[in-house]
Amino acid sequence: MSNMRSRDRIVANLESIYREAYERAKATDDRDRMLDLDSSFQREQLILEVLLDVRDALGAIGEKPVGESTLKKINTLRNIAKFKK
Repeated sequence: MSNMRSRDRIVANLESIYREAYERAKATDDRDRMLDLDSSFQREQLILEVLLDVRDALGAIGEKPVGESTLKKINTLRNIAKFKK
């Protein structure tokens, strides 16, 4: 997994995209758009964090011994999902 982008870099890219759009809305005093972008950013950040957690979990599962059953790996993912609720 060494060729994957870091969590910090991915989150910073997301923030940069939203910050640009937010600044454009702010420049035109579009308060509705600013509020929409703020809530959208929070939602997207949460979704991104969950996806990154899944990526990390899948990477960790991939590092386990080859003899481990697929069913056991699926149960590990299920337990992680239950824990995140």
